Amino acid sequence: MPNAASTAMSQGEVLTEVLPPGCHFSLIVRRGYTLRLTDLEGGANVGLLVFNQEEKTERYNMADTLKAQHISRLTTPYVLYSDMGRVMMSFTRDDCGWHDTFCGTTNEDMILAQYGDLDFQSARNDYYRNGRDGFLVELGRWGLSRRDLVANVNLFSRVETDEAGNMIYKVDNSPAGSTLELRAELNCLVVLNSAPHPLAPGDRYPTGQVALSVHWSGPAAADDPCRTVLPENERGFQNSENWFAQTGGAS
Repeated sequence: MPNAASTAMSQGEVLTEVLPPGCHFSLIVRRGYTLRLTDLEGGANVGLLVFNQEEKTERYNMADTLKAQHISRLTTPYVLYSDMGRVMMSFTRDDCGWHDTFCGTTNEDMILAQYGDLDFQSARNDYYRNGRDGFLVELGRWGLSRRDLVANVNLFSRVETDEAGNMIYKVDNSPAGSTLELRAELNCLVVLNSAPHPLAPGDRYPTGQVALSVHWSGPAAADDPCRTVLPENERGFQNSENWFAQTGGAS
């Protein structure tokens, strides 16, 4: 079973979950459905990986996503590109305005050095998890492995650089209740973990939860802002639509 607690569904939703801190979870979000994430208490971090469910060697590509859209962070009305030039998911709502693309995820040594040792034998489900192991557990559920662990997005987290090139984590980027929505433009395997951001300050392991839901929104229209913001995105959407037409959406 997924390492998350179920909640009652609202009208129109096909899935609802709550991710506790340090949790990991994966799901398929089909084309035309939207994944909604809400930072319930503020200050959350959610690591994100995305794969083409029908051809898992195709996955979110950080470099192509930033290069094609002339950006260094993610927000509306931008999109996640695959390494095949197809739009995988689109930011259709974003209360934060900044999601980190550079900093990767935590590993066991990083968590131990910053927060100390709290293992499963001592704390049961409240033990301190790291993002890398969470990703690997979920990838394994779908026949994927360590070689499929690529650069991830850190949702709700903001990292800036100063004039000297130092990376600075902004602690107030995501107030309580902040919500973002990602619409799937392909049938997507989405892999998540809610472990702390690698640059998050302090020595207390986060305690906030993140609500997750999926609802039908329909695919992007011809005048959708994510599509029209740049000529590159129009081509990316056409590539996605051509793939979907050729495969028939079969998984």
